[in-house]
Amino acid sequence: MEGFTKEELQEALRAIASTISKCEKVQPKLKEGTSQHTLLIRRIKALRIASALITRELENIS
Repeated sequence: MEGFTKEELQEALRAIASTISKCEKVQPKLKEGTSQHTLLIRRIKALRIASALITRELENIS
């Protein structure tokens, strides 16, 4: 992830963690099987992948 400072990656990680938390709070309110529920599940998974990749990059920087 060239072109990003350590601070930018850390801030992105905080923003992603916040978004995951908000999505997880909404999830029980959505009916399983609906398009909104499916989209939310996929969004959470994508955010977790992004979080893992950023975390790995931060470990390589430190």
